[in-house]
Amino acid sequence: MRIISGIFKGKKILQPEDIKTRPLKDLTKESIFNILNHSNKFDIKLENSNILDLFSGVGSFGIEALSRGAESVIFIENYQSVLSILKKNLQNLKLFEKYKILEKDIYNFKTLSELNKKFEIIFLDPPYKDNKIKKLLINLKEAKVLHDNGIIILHRNKKENLEFPELVNILEEKKYGISKIFFFNFKLQ
Repeated sequence: MRIISGIFKGKKILQPEDIKTRPLKDLTKESIFNILNHSNKFDIKLENSNILDLFSGVGSFGIEALSRGAESVIFIENYQSVLSILKKNLQNLKLFEKYKILEKDIYNFKTLSELNKKFEIIFLDPPYKDNKIKKLLINLKEAKVLHDNGIIILHRNKKENLEFPELVNILEEKKYGISKIFFFNFKLQ
C-alpha cells in the first residue's frame, strides 16, 4: 500500500500483520479523494481542511489527506495491535505539527466532546462487524465537531444494510468492490 498523490506520492504505508485490521484499498481511497475533489453535491476543499480520522487503523486515509495538503488530522485509534504501525507511518512523514494521535474509545462521548474543534471532514472506517454506528453518529452530532459545511465519509461493506438516524442527510453513495462509501452531513435543525 502506498500514498497515491501529493507531496508523499509513492511513499509506502506499513500494514498490519493481523487479519482484524482491514486497511482501505487504494482503489477505494483514490475514489473517495476524486469525489471529494469533483463532486457538486458538497463544497469541500481538502487543502487546509481539518480532518478527524476515526478508527484510523494504519492511517491510510489521514496520511493521504496530509499528503494532499490537509491542514491537520486527528487520528483516533485504540486497537493496540495497530497503534505502533500508525505511529511509525506518521513518524516517517515528519509532519509532527500537522497531526495528533488519540488512543481513546471512539464511542465515549467525552472523547469527541473534548476535541474542542470543528472538522471539515470526518472519516469513519469502523470494523465491518461494528453495529454501533448509529450511536456514534448521534454522538458526533451532539458533540458539534462537524463544521457547518463539513461532510462525514463512512466506509462499510456493500452487503450491510445500514439504518441511519433521522439527523443524517446522505449526499452521495458509491460502491467499489466489496466496499460501500457514504458521503453525508447532518440535517440543519
